[in-house]
Amino acid sequence: MPVPSSVRFGAVAISPATILAPMAGVTDTVFRRFIRNLGGCGLIMTEFTSADGVLRAQDKKAKRYLHFYEDEHPISAQLFGGDPQVMAEAARIVEDLGFDLVDLNLGCPAKKVVKCNGGSGLLRDLPLIGRIFEAVRAAVKIPFTVKFRAGWNDAEIVCVELAKMAENCGLCAVGLHARTREQGYSGVARWDWIAAVKQAVKIPVIGNGDIRTPEDACAMIAQTGCDAVMIGRTAPSNPWIFRQIAQYNEWISNAGVDALLYRGPTQYYDQPSESDRYQMIRTYFQMLIAEEMPGAEGKMKQFASWFTHGVARGAALRKTIYESKNAPEILSRVEDFFESRLEPCGTLAREV
Repeated sequence: MPVPSSVRFGAVAISPATILAPMAGVTDTVFRRFIRNLGGCGLIMTEFTSADGVLRAQDKKAKRYLHFYEDEHPISAQLFGGDPQVMAEAARIVEDLGFDLVDLNLGCPAKKVVKCNGGSGLLRDLPLIGRIFEAVRAAVKIPFTVKFRAGWNDAEIVCVELAKMAENCGLCAVGLHARTREQGYSGVARWDWIAAVKQAVKIPVIGNGDIRTPEDACAMIAQTGCDAVMIGRTAPSNPWIFRQIAQYNEWISNAGVDALLYRGPTQYYDQPSESDRYQMIRTYFQMLIAEEMPGAEGKMKQFASWFTHGVARGAALRKTIYESKNAPEILSRVEDFFESRLEPCGTLAREV
């Protein structure tokens, strides 16, 4: 079953129904635009941002997190916090900044966030979540959504109850990362929890967890009936995943019943070559430098382990990147590494 071509969250149309998950330290404006330019992603989201930080006029980190460009629309700002009035005021600011949607984070499992009664720490206090829902919904006109985990642990699964409460409070969509807070990012995502939420509410349901390939995205739609898919950790290691889903969707739509019978090797979406990876790494690093992003060299080193996946002699490339002292030097090392392997025709020389 293909991923839906579109979905509506209130007045905002998301096309296709694929979403880049908010990820701390990853989904800044450079990475979001980078993903947008590769194609196939219907909605992008900011890093999760402290509502308290948004209200502090001098909080430079919050300002940086909420910085975006016109070519990023539609874009959602994700906030976290445990005070209904603070959340409501932060949501008003987000709306005034021009974001298309605002999202509440009830999924982050990090101890420092949970300790402050944010992220998945709120999953043990449904009445407080209800007050946050009501306060934010009353404060803004833009679509309001929530991303949450199934519960604190396997003994405290609250996803269906929470989704119903969100619907009753006027939220426009719910997104479920089908793991508990106790699981963190380990184990297997329980897609049956997504299916249970979908059966319980009429508003759109976003499925999240263990989508690594286009086939996974379509399998989630088929198994759960969810209205959209959200992709997180796969995106940094395979930024083409959204475009691949779009290509796979097109094949399924054209092949019809033949798609159900096909059991051969995957041939219906592009697999990036090393030359493609070179252009991808170079483009992203150039964007970081052009943006004058604080700590650009650190981000380059962080992304090197993801972006060089599948590159022959990738360990040697990562070593030169880690040993570099600044962003321009890292870019130069990347260019030297790949261009020494390029044939005159522009393709990479084969390893011998």
